[in-house]
Amino acid sequence: MSDPLLGIALLVSIAVAIGIHEFAHAFAAVKLGDDTPKLQGRLTLNPLAHLDPWGTILIIFAGIGWGKPVMFNPFNLGNLRRDTALVALAGPVSNFIMAFAVSLILRINLISDIQFTYQLLQNFAFLNIALGVFNLIPIEPLDGFKVFGGMLPPHLALQWEETRKYGLIILIFLLISGGIDKIIFPVINAIANLMF
Repeated sequence: MSDPLLGIALLVSIAVAIGIHEFAHAFAAVKLGDDTPKLQGRLTLNPLAHLDPWGTILIIFAGIGWGKPVMFNPFNLGNLRRDTALVALAGPVSNFIMAFAVSLILRINLISDIQFTYQLLQNFAFLNIALGVFNLIPIEPLDGFKVFGGMLPPHLALQWEETRKYGLIILIFLLISGGIDKIIFPVINAIANLMF
């Protein structure tokens, strides 16, 4: 962030990454049978449709925030538990796809002589890896909560659903205590090392 231009580019990258992440949720929900995201104008790649005002402000000033959650009706899906998990999984998967695509560009060395562009793309890839890994943590309200619940047998899924009410408290505690860093940064670095 010592380079103001790179800082602005990073903020744009965050908006794009969040926008595509939320679009992926909307796209998966519509494809699996629920038109709610489409009716709410969320089936778009326009980042402005997916940015939450408070979440965006916190990203800028605190380094962590959120996008506007995509609303969908799980009872419109073909298979409630499986398809809910797939809709949740679509967001993080889109982040990993973006990171992988950018890493291929960087590995081919097409732009290695353009330092600003190289650094911008590297930051964008790392950001997407971080978003993907963070969102797969199985704590409500993160995507990983629904993904994990969708993989459990029905009787365990019901018990898992009971933990939903504690999710936000646990997440805030992990963020304040630094526990999140210890959980996700080794995974982020391992994936980044593989890609680059």
